[in-house]
Amino acid sequence: MAQLQLLGKIIIDATLTVVTGLHIGASGDFAPIGAVDSPVIRDPFTKRPVIPGSSVKGKMRTLLAKSRNKNLKDGYILPTHDKDEEIVKRLFGSAPVRGDEEAMPARLQFADSFVTEKSAEIFSSLDTDTYLGEIKAENTINRNTGGAMPRSIERVPAGMEFSFRLVYNQEKAEEYPEDMQALAEAFRLLQMDYLGGHGSRGYGRVQFSRFTVKRMDAATGEVTEETELAQKFEEARI
Repeated sequence: MAQLQLLGKIIIDATLTVVTGLHIGASGDFAPIGAVDSPVIRDPFTKRPVIPGSSVKGKMRTLLAKSRNKNLKDGYILPTHDKDEEIVKRLFGSAPVRGDEEAMPARLQFADSFVTEKSAEIFSSLDTDTYLGEIKAENTINRNTGGAMPRSIERVPAGMEFSFRLVYNQEKAEEYPEDMQALAEAFRLLQMDYLGGHGSRGYGRVQFSRFTVKRMDAATGEVTEETELAQKFEEARI
């Protein structure tokens, strides 16, 4: 696996706000009587909801690949990740499919997003169904019998804010502007889509705001503000 020189680290911080109830599920292998059928994933230490970095990364990659990939089968089905556009592979990484191929390390590093202290304080004072969560009762209707199969889904309530962090490894200066343009596009696409499950029923709309971007020089450790880039990401909001 080829390793490129690291020129710098781009640290992107933002606030991720839940616009409509968000469900990213945890394991439901054991559900006592009266428990929620599908709970949200939580931080095991604080018991607060958490948004895994892998969920954001996976959604952003899929949306960016679908918008840029010219190899869609029949114009609809995404091919394997190794056939993604080059910029998608270098941003999100690519594992070798054949023995003669090399892995391409991801330049983007997604962190888990945790509930902000302000949001935790606000929602802790409210009469929510669960700790910092709400229960959405739904029914699945059997078309043949007309029978209803009720289920309960836990969601992160609308309005809750999370601290979002993303780090980009700057390796080739000439590719940096194109990479940041593609990342801004991924932010825009995600805010026009949804995160987590049940998106076709209105779940999982999110919004990013209050971006701050800093660059740390890999050789000197000097940190500088990237205000124009932060503005670019802000303008990707809908």
